Amino acid sequence: MNTIFGIVKELKTDETRVSLTPDCVAMLTNEGYEVLIEQDAGTLSGFSDEQYIQSGAKIASSNKEVWEKANVIVKVKEPQKAEYQYFRENQVIFSYMHLAVEEELTRELLNKKVCAIASESVTDTDGGFPILRPMSEVAGRLSIQLGANYLESINGGSGVLLGGVPGVQPGKVVIIGGGIVGTNAAKVALGMGADVSVLDINSKRLADLDMLFKGSLKTHYCNPYTIKEECKKADILVGAVLLPGRKAPKLVNANVVAEMKKGSFIIDVAIDQGGNIETMDKITTLKNPVFEKFGVLHCAVPNLPSLTPRTSSFAYSYAILPYIQKIGKLGVIPALKEDEFLRAGVNTFKGEVTSECLAETFNLRHTEITLLIGFKVL
Repeated sequence: MNTIFGIVKELKTDETRVSLTPDCVAMLTNEGYEVLIEQDAGTLSGFSDEQYIQSGAKIASSNKEVWEKANVIVKVKEPQKAEYQYFRENQVIFSYMHLAVEEELTRELLNKKVCAIASESVTDTDGGFPILRPMSEVAGRLSIQLGANYLESINGGSGVLLGGVPGVQPGKVVIIGGGIVGTNAAKVALGMGADVSVLDINSKRLADLDMLFKGSLKTHYCNPYTIKEECKKADILVGAVLLPGRKAPKLVNANVVAEMKKGSFIIDVAIDQGGNIETMDKITTLKNPVFEKFGVLHCAVPNLPSLTPRTSSFAYSYAILPYIQKIGKLGVIPALKEDEFLRAGVNTFKGEVTSECLAETFNLRHTEITLLIGFKVL
């Protein structure tokens, strides 16, 4: 069966990205693959239907048409409830899924026997997450940009200028987690002149950050004591700890938040996996990104990179394209057999949970993907 790639307009609230940019679509169509894209799917990212037509794509008048004709749906964010009706057996959906906090979606994917490939679970030879990485970079950088804005008094903040001025101390940024998000947040915060601390449980990672930033930031081993003491000083607190395939750990409790400075700002970049901050008890949107609790501004936007959809769409598209090309060239099962890193991204297949972490989260049976695609790794 010929592979037809489908791109639909994202339905998640305030989601402005598109999964494949026109230049990547052109690469697919030049290789002989059919690409069907919903009308205006790229508009919010700055890409017109005409650009997609010139790239060789066909324009569909509705998302229903794309879902029914395409056998590989390429998305940015997880399918929404309105899209569940279009799921069908052996269909591939390739997108960020974050199923550990999406039990209803998980069960729908299982019931319809969909092959769900989670972009955030695809790995590489270094043990990294190559499709998750670019969005983590964007989110980390935006977290500080947004935080600096909300420290302004007109936005309800404490009135602190993050970089300070000569004779006046700069603002304090505390980042919990020294991974991709944390590193990029630190880069921007340092660039703005802030006083930056990073907390992590990995001593080697802290040493690497110290070397990377030439001692310009402070590093702390992460434990309840250091979290509490550093949070008290923070003007901006960034939650940036993600456990792939699992719910994010709650690292900052309500008592700690209550002791933070009034008018300070917390942004929980791990909120799409449940979040690191106990007081982040609701999801916010790009149009209404913050709420206040204990006099502290809270930001719980799960699709932060949608603030810069053009940059984010290019970054996501370039990251996912090689895997899409492999599926087109070989077919789904042969591609999964050949590529162990793509295989790691499969969360559900033929009605079975193939992610061990996901199975544990919802107390479901786990089945090795290698058993379902016709071979077992020795």
